[in-house]
Amino acid sequence: MRSKMSPFGIAASNRSTNSLPVSVLPSPLFTRSTSVTSSSRVISILFNAVKVNNSELEHLLRTRLDPVDRVTSRARSDRDLNPDWVRPEVELKPAAVLAPIIKRPDGWTMLFTQRSVETPAHPGQTSFPGGRVQASDANAVDTALRETREEIGLTHDWIEPLGAWDAYETGTGYRITPIVGLIEPGFELSLDPREVASVFEAPISFLFDPANLERREAIWQGQNRAYYAMDYGPHFIWGATAGMIRALYERLYER
Repeated sequence: MRSKMSPFGIAASNRSTNSLPVSVLPSPLFTRSTSVTSSSRVISILFNAVKVNNSELEHLLRTRLDPVDRVTSRARSDRDLNPDWVRPEVELKPAAVLAPIIKRPDGWTMLFTQRSVETPAHPGQTSFPGGRVQASDANAVDTALRETREEIGLTHDWIEPLGAWDAYETGTGYRITPIVGLIEPGFELSLDPREVASVFEAPISFLFDPANLERREAIWQGQNRAYYAMDYGPHFIWGATAGMIRALYERLYER
């Protein structure tokens, strides 16, 4: 991929210790000169339990997402947890990500990418594959599929786009449209080493577990800021990506 949306949606980072290195803090909430290791605290767990049944999940995905040709104008943002936050008055740049759901026989999973340490913007961080909308893209689905192919080599013939849910507006000036893509196992990936170092999958049952999604707070520029977060082994998913997962759960199970 040649044109990235670099700072938005970098909402997960690979961690080998309990501390959160400054270099992996996502731009929408934190600056590189701010550490949250001493001030971050869990405030609350955010949603009720759901036992993930694959058949039911597929039915909900097919019936409760927005059709790919009629994406909702609704949006989520960092303001969900920080109502006093004022986004700068800038025109939001359109972008899209793919939330790849893989139909593993022992439990469906969601795939994330970890950025290469050589990439100039946010090295080592992970998120959904995605990027800015280009003039050649017909819609957000085209963007998500193109970016996924460029980043990890997963071509559109393996992906069934099911629909979108609420867009996510970031403090860095992007409006992200998340697209669910349903994927059968058996594919092979070819990562662009300039952008992606590795991928990992997290079970949907983990992502939708009430014990895992939390509301946390940290001090940023002298003020408390709240954000979504979840720990998955050595990975720490938070910020925009965790917020989009939260919104997807709500779309499927809380209507």
